[in-house]
Amino acid sequence: MITEEIVLNALRTVKDPDLHRDVVTLNMIRDVKICGGLVGFRFVLTTPACPVRDQLKGQAEAAVKAIPGVETVEVKMDAEVPRAKGNVNQSEIAGIGNIIAVSSGKGGVGKSTVAVNLAVSLQMMGARVGILDTDVYGPNVPIMMGGNDAPLVHGNNIVPPVYHNVKTMSIGLLNPGDKAVVWRGPMLHSAVQQFLRQVEWGELDYLVIDMPPGTGDVQLSLAQTTALAGAVLVTTPQEVALADVRKAYSMFEQLKVPVLGIVENMSYFEVPTSGERYYIFGNGGGEALADRYGVPFLGGVPIAVSVREGGDLGRPVVISDPESVQAKAFRQIAQNVAAQVSIQAIKKNRELPVLNLKRAN
Repeated sequence: MITEEIVLNALRTVKDPDLHRDVVTLNMIRDVKICGGLVGFRFVLTTPACPVRDQLKGQAEAAVKAIPGVETVEVKMDAEVPRAKGNVNQSEIAGIGNIIAVSSGKGGVGKSTVAVNLAVSLQMMGARVGILDTDVYGPNVPIMMGGNDAPLVHGNNIVPPVYHNVKTMSIGLLNPGDKAVVWRGPMLHSAVQQFLRQVEWGELDYLVIDMPPGTGDVQLSLAQTTALAGAVLVTTPQEVALADVRKAYSMFEQLKVPVLGIVENMSYFEVPTSGERYYIFGNGGGEALADRYGVPFLGGVPIAVSVREGGDLGRPVVISDPESVQAKAFRQIAQNVAAQVSIQAIKKNRELPVLNLKRAN
């Protein structure tokens, strides 16, 4: 006779490759139903953007089918994104599961491009996502997301507009045009906190924050007051960019913010007609830096006109050219980031000794 205990014991042979624990111990198996030779259950992943979703489903089906008497297995794949707990002096924001800071040591490396395509990719995979542009002096997110609507005001709160199904907030929506913002540090701190706590974000799995370049007031304010799931560092392969990313890594290390991994933008240019590659900014710098610090290399994105055009037209490349090499790279990066967020959350919440994800493509 097939029992729930027999089913769960069979499923204990299935292990999450990133968390290094079996799926039963990780509470991923729910609502086991048995009716004669039919066995059904819910498989609850830690993110809808799980890069090994199909692999885990196949292993679970095979494990249960191997039980004598089982004829049919029905698996319903689901997802619940865990939320990382903050440190003593950090406060959580109601409704927001995980805050991901996308940062770089210098400008011009495509940080906003990565942030926008990361946010849209996570949404397209089924997550509830918002993006916050904290680059007060050079807010590019509204252009890249294709919107210039003035946010609505609801009481004392701001209602963010939605572009590509992603809730979006930026000083560029409040101060459109070419008028410069001239603020000192305390004003920056106040604005960032207002964007976080007085915007009606609702229920989000991920809030992607496009950080300003460098290691200044905004980074310090966020890290000290807000529970960040972690930081994604963006670089190009050239040494000038890598040197500044090393400073950014050091900053987050001092502030005790986990570095989720490194993204290498503009990795190479591929000639469309011949397939020949030109490493314009160098070769392998981002991956070497990730190895040096023992953090995941989240992926590389080759340079292409379509990425630039998508940013200028407000249609990120994952939407405008979804089958391109660049779009596929961004989607893989989004899956890897989501996996790392889950790892960090479970490490903090359950204190499981898990290893870093080392998936580059």
